[in-house]
Amino acid sequence: MSTQEPVDRQTLIEAVVASTVGTTIEWYDFFLYGLVTGTVLNKLYFPDADPFTGTILAFATYSIGFLARPLGGVIFGYMGDRVGRKSMLVTTLLMMGVSTLIIGFLPTYAEIGVAAPILLTVLRFVQGLGVGGEWGGAVLLALENTPGGRRGFFASWPQAGVPLGLLSAAGAVALCEGSMDTQDYETWGWRIPFYLSGALIVVGLLIRMRIMETPLFAALQEKKEIAEAPITETIRQYWPEILLIAGARITENAAFYLFTAWAVAYDKLHLKLAPGTMLLAVNLAAGIELFTIPFFGWLSDHLSRRACYIVGCVYLLAFAFPYYLLLETRDPVWVTVATIGGLCIGHAILYSVQASLIPELFGTRVRCTGASIGYQLAVPLSGGIAPIVAAFLLKYFDNEFWPLAAYIVINSVISLACVLYLAETSKKDIVSSA
Repeated sequence: MSTQEPVDRQTLIEAVVASTVGTTIEWYDFFLYGLVTGTVLNKLYFPDADPFTGTILAFATYSIGFLARPLGGVIFGYMGDRVGRKSMLVTTLLMMGVSTLIIGFLPTYAEIGVAAPILLTVLRFVQGLGVGGEWGGAVLLALENTPGGRRGFFASWPQAGVPLGLLSAAGAVALCEGSMDTQDYETWGWRIPFYLSGALIVVGLLIRMRIMETPLFAALQEKKEIAEAPITETIRQYWPEILLIAGARITENAAFYLFTAWAVAYDKLHLKLAPGTMLLAVNLAAGIELFTIPFFGWLSDHLSRRACYIVGCVYLLAFAFPYYLLLETRDPVWVTVATIGGLCIGHAILYSVQASLIPELFGTRVRCTGASIGYQLAVPLSGGIAPIVAAFLLKYFDNEFWPLAAYIVINSVISLACVLYLAETSKKDIVSSA
């Protein structure tokens, strides 16, 4: 059993709420870009390209955010282990919010030429840095305030900020798209959800400025045991875990963006469903995932982290072909069933468990650095390239869906192989593993 002392219940609730709300806001910003990439940004910032090339170029700028995330994980993981979890979280929130707000005011290619896609790429890179640092601090804020035996459940709540952020972003886009004609939406209406980010920054800062530092990190500060070189110490002691974490994340991260941002583009390029059908399906699935993520986090406390994760990998492997078969029916009901099955079960199992499994592999001195680097290292090779790979597969195989399903299967096999070599952490004493 863990020897971690229970914290005050109000402190625990405030920490979980602060981490979840902040994560929701940051993922709203990150997902918002992805949702309009294949439908608006490709036309306004790459207008000289044909629809396929414009979509590829737009998703290339989209992927820049993923390339920046490992760097953000290194920078802010270091900051989290040297300065503190709270300071890091305030900084990342500001970076994400301000960059998203600026995108809303960014002139198009028609107005300033090639400078428009360049500036768009720079802002997306800043977004990637911010979200790359956000995850480690958010889950540690919950994890390090939670007594042993309940860490899987409480640490999973910041993960629920992802579908909540997606739900908010998709809802804002759907509301704007559905309340005006296509020309108005593509001319100026798409900018409104980006403007909302300004108000969300204020809300997030007010909440995060109230929270205290985690008791485990505060104890290290009091004992003057803060890591002098957390990056070097992490790599020297935990490099196998970092590589295995990255491999274990591949299928979850890629599948999530295939089921969300790519699904919207897949609809526009291939399915041709009624307007709003795919966004409605994504919204509904995101709403349900708000409940399935904490449930699977709770389940990992009662079973084990690895067992739940293995089940998730096997599920995605088995569900890949049925998912695309259901989409090919073009029936809104079956499309919704496919989206719910992918997000609310396959993604939710893996994503919920990551919040406890990954940080618990590291000692407190380097927990933020190790968790952030391991978590973000997989992103460029999974979620970052998944929409681009999918677009090329769709084009190369002449709109056949089976290569897209095979792509999910391959990713799932890789992740399954990696998680089998990770240690079980659900009963680990994270206090003594300083």
